Amino acid sequence: MNRPLRLGVIGLGAISPYYLAAADRLPEWELTAVCDARAETLEAFSGPAARFTDHRVLLAEGRPDALVVAVPNDVHLPVCRDALRAGVPVCVEKPLALTAAEGRLLVELARAGEVPLMTAFHRRYNTAVRELADRIAGREIRSVRVRYLERIEEHLGGEDWYLEPDRCGGGCLADNGPNAFDLVRLLLGDLTVTGCAIERDGRGIDRRAVIRLRGRGGAMASVELDWSYPGELKDIEVELADGEVLGADMLAGHTAFKGSLWHEYEAILGEFAQLVAGRGTADAGAHGGLGALELVEAAYGRALSAAHGVGR
Repeated sequence: MNRPLRLGVIGLGAISPYYLAAADRLPEWELTAVCDARAETLEAFSGPAARFTDHRVLLAEGRPDALVVAVPNDVHLPVCRDALRAGVPVCVEKPLALTAAEGRLLVELARAGEVPLMTAFHRRYNTAVRELADRIAGREIRSVRVRYLERIEEHLGGEDWYLEPDRCGGGCLADNGPNAFDLVRLLLGDLTVTGCAIERDGRGIDRRAVIRLRGRGGAMASVELDWSYPGELKDIEVELADGEVLGADMLAGHTAFKGSLWHEYEAILGEFAQLVAGRGTADAGAHGGLGALELVEAAYGRALSAAHGVGR
């Protein structure tokens, strides 16, 4: 294909600026259509791209080569399903869907139609994470710890649905958990949840969670999530079998608030372009979208069992 790929972006919320900036910087893409159900949000959008309030109309009239889906978690299923049925490749914000059952439906649609489907785990593209992964490649890992701590109210960007468990999926475990699990899977491969403790507020929102996991080779891992942390801390610590301890601070060198996201999302769209052009092999399974959802559900199940004394 000699021309740039026509990109549609569905959802102009807090994450969309990173996609829009990346599409503007990358020659592989041309932003041709945007969509948001909120008329006032759509009116505030500036640029030559066509504007739509219904994703189905965008698919029919905008004729995109590919879609970015950055809508609330509870709407991932219908938007992605319609795009995949129309044969349009999808890059969807994590989590892939609200539940593992919904995720499996999307993966099956993508595979049956041979339509690319990519879950956007932006932290795996972080420079510090990539450098860490390169340093430990081929070495035996004893343990991994991922910390993903923030005060969620500072990160909403006007998107209050994060604080609605039915729309978000539960809270920090449902929303930040997939990113953190993906980082552990990047280093250890397939995982099994061995324990989970969750603290919820009066509205039933997960505010803190600690999840224990085990890799195929016996390496242990822990994921610490916090939506009430005073500030922001996102890092990885790896202990190797020889006793060496290495780490990656995902925020290091990025002084602006959410400053690390600019290069991460540019890398996402760069890889998505390769996938759409037929030069990649990723789908929701390969990139962990479904696997992360299954780990989230397993962690919720472990926490529920612990609360009822099962397995003690």
